[in-house]
Amino acid sequence: MAASGKLSVLARQLSTSSAAAQLVKPPVQIFGLEGRYACALYSAAHKTKALEAVEKDLKSLQSQMRSDPKVRDLLINPTIKRNVKAAAMKEVSSRVKYNAATGNLLTVLAENGRLGRLDGIINAYTLIMAAERGEVVCEVKTAKPLDDSQRKQLESALKSFLKPNQSIQLTAKVDPSLIGGMIVSIGDKYVDMSVASKIKKYTDIISAPV
Repeated sequence: MAASGKLSVLARQLSTSSAAAQLVKPPVQIFGLEGRYACALYSAAHKTKALEAVEKDLKSLQSQMRSDPKVRDLLINPTIKRNVKAAAMKEVSSRVKYNAATGNLLTVLAENGRLGRLDGIINAYTLIMAAERGEVVCEVKTAKPLDDSQRKQLESALKSFLKPNQSIQLTAKVDPSLIGGMIVSIGDKYVDMSVASKIKKYTDIISAPV
């Protein structure tokens, strides 16, 4: 099928409820606008056996978006007309030799004026692909960096939440505003054990009218 044909198919998948029934269901459901595009992209890539190729394209593009101001400006600048952005996305996709599903997505986003949501769509697709490999994405925020011993203890504790065929993909971030403790999100679970949240809770109790 020609690229224009694939574009129209992807566009219909993204915009009609009747086509949604034909989508290949992802291993994990991601909601919101970003999730909708990511799930449609997963379906298109799955049907052409290009899941990993598309993931590689998106990781490369996301890296460029975060490091190159010119690329970022092209994507989010509202003064650039949609048809100009769409043409640019087609040219870039062809020159860089992105997978057809990746190129179709970029063109559809440009035509719909939603390239500014691309970073979130890439993150959503990354979560879907992690689930595809049996990986459970976990993010931990602490007031201070974890040392190796603390990280290993945390990974060991988090593995108790996993199924036998799953592995954990842990990302640790530092947020001094937490003061102490940690915030853990694993899959669709979220636990706030930070000192800052406890202080807020007690402050709300003290401030409440008697």
